[in-house]
Amino acid sequence: MDNDSIEAALQIIQDSDRILIVSHIRPDGDAVGSVLGLGLSLLAAGKDVQMVLEDGVPKSFRHLTGNDRVIQNAMKSYDCSIVVDCSDLGRTGKVFENNTIPDINIDHHNTNLNFARINIVDSTATATTEILARLLPSWDLPLHLPVAEALLTGLITDTLGFRVPSMSPETLRIAANLYEIGADLPTLYTKALMTRSFRAARLWGTGLTALKLENRMVWTRLTLADRDYANYPGKDDADLINILQTIEDADIFLIFVDQDDDRVKVSWRARKGFDVSKIAVKFGGGGHKPAAGAEIQGSVDEVIDKVLAATRSLLNGHHQIL
Repeated sequence: MDNDSIEAALQIIQDSDRILIVSHIRPDGDAVGSVLGLGLSLLAAGKDVQMVLEDGVPKSFRHLTGNDRVIQNAMKSYDCSIVVDCSDLGRTGKVFENNTIPDINIDHHNTNLNFARINIVDSTATATTEILARLLPSWDLPLHLPVAEALLTGLITDTLGFRVPSMSPETLRIAANLYEIGADLPTLYTKALMTRSFRAARLWGTGLTALKLENRMVWTRLTLADRDYANYPGKDDADLINILQTIEDADIFLIFVDQDDDRVKVSWRARKGFDVSKIAVKFGGGGHKPAAGAEIQGSVDEVIDKVLAATRSLLNGHHQIL
């Protein structure tokens, strides 16, 4: 993340009246927080803003101010397009199907493909919302309460409550500043990380029942039948992966989530010292060293076999190094 890129991005924003902000499909807290944080700030600065998430805002983040302004498709023309918290353009869904190159890319994934005209990528940041919390004041853009709540939500979720290895004192200072603005950290923490629906808990039950352990690797699967049984409305794992990585008997954790179109969403988590983003990239995905994901064509059984084989290689290589 260099100063020239930051200044160039600011110039484009200042010269634009109508701005499109987009993040990835199946948005998490950092994606939602980034879209809302930047979008609400630009609205307060007098810009005409479209905030787009193809899959909409998940229920767990609908308490955030402005969530009702997020739409699923770009509805009108725009002067400037900004992609946030997205490592590659394909993950935005159909927004850029016409091969349009976005103007600005703001992200923290180390696998980011630098797909925009201007790329502001800082892989040392714990979340994209952390980057935005630094950028907005430097760009002289408003950082009022709704923006602070959105940004703090992204920080809370992507750091799993300030406990990922990439945490730094600077991250805590940024969180404290957002808290001081008025963002209610305890309430946002509870809503983002500790509150689950009954249907999500039932889905967890099916996944935990299928849990397997092999050497230092734990994994499970969630099928379409599991989703029907739980009457779970989403296509994700209801954050079950974050429960799996609390198991002390393993170093790498995986979850395979069956999708409707003969594809499987795979999520990896790893303890410090392992880089699962390398595996995700091989399967067309991306992410960070300790947390990555990919969507892979094929049946659940086929994908499980391929992914476990690749993950075993990572584990074996790590043991050889040790």
